Amino acid sequence: MSSKGKSRILIVIGTRPEAIKLAPLVHALRRKPAFELRVLATAQHRELLDDCLEFFSVRSDLDLDLQREDQELADLSSRMLRVMDGVLLEQQPDLVLAQGDTSSVMISGLACHYRQIPFAHVEAGLRSGDREHPFPEEMNRRMLGCLADLHFAPTERAAENLLREGVGEEQVYVTGNTVIDALHWALPRVSKDKYAATNGQRKILVTAHRRESIGAGLAGICAGLRNLAAREDVEILFPVHPNPKVRQQVHDLLEHQPRIRLMNPLSYADFIAAMLASDLVLSDSGGVQEEAPSLNKPVLVLRERTERQEGIDAGCARLVGRDPAEILKQANLLLDEAPIYAEMAEAPNPYGDGRATDRIVEILESCLAD
Repeated sequence: MSSKGKSRILIVIGTRPEAIKLAPLVHALRRKPAFELRVLATAQHRELLDDCLEFFSVRSDLDLDLQREDQELADLSSRMLRVMDGVLLEQQPDLVLAQGDTSSVMISGLACHYRQIPFAHVEAGLRSGDREHPFPEEMNRRMLGCLADLHFAPTERAAENLLREGVGEEQVYVTGNTVIDALHWALPRVSKDKYAATNGQRKILVTAHRRESIGAGLAGICAGLRNLAAREDVEILFPVHPNPKVRQQVHDLLEHQPRIRLMNPLSYADFIAAMLASDLVLSDSGGVQEEAPSLNKPVLVLRERTERQEGIDAGCARLVGRDPAEILKQANLLLDEAPIYAEMAEAPNPYGDGRATDRIVEILESCLAD
């Protein structure tokens, strides 16, 4: 407790997806007089994070500036643990809250465990069942299942995963996913016509950046895109991730290809505008698997496994992997078969109703008041 009798909460934000999904919580908690909130930016992807924080009008109170060129996981994790321990000693929070599956989130949970400070995990319980896919995120999530004190699961399936692993039922809450809350807030602030189709072309939005895709997997994805771009009725928008290994490989394989438009990373507002203008989304991103169904955009998931099986089960996403022939087959099917496209586009969104933030705040108020 602070000297003013308020509960001190420290929110850790490291990447753009974390900023998107935590922005609604930051604003909601800052409106609550019972809480004294601090936002800590670890800043693994400086340029992407800062743009997103500005869009959502989120101010960071502390900034670790951990980004280093070509940093390895062990180096990031060891530096993060030392620095985070110092932050906890200085700030003395009553609770630390973070979202997702990055190494900085896992290390934050570990640092809290060492200092016996309660840790709350937003978007808890997602599992692919394969420790190598996604890498290292699947293992980060499994370790957070052991480290966290409060688990805010986005779906019933995620909650069941945690209970099956032995997490106490009293620690697990099904809240929905805060990404839907953020998307609802963002839509009125997005330029919806910025990437509108011209000349009757079908727009396809692509993202591919996963660590386990680099090399043969990304080569397969790019081959599939080249084959798809042979269609004269498509335009492929591909904002390329800033990871130097991703950028090098994608530009080597796709630069100057007709009907493939390689772009620098888009701001969150522009990315949502591009998604709105697209007929189809191809992605290996986790967040895109949640956002696209909310906009009635079918998603082809460019991965071998997904921890978001709910979208596959609901019918709004399909797991196609990285095989060029399968990517082309599934994309052509959706572009050419209107009933199949409509079935995917109209499938129900399994990720929530836009009220996840309200539920999480109510739970924190109850838990911290005890």
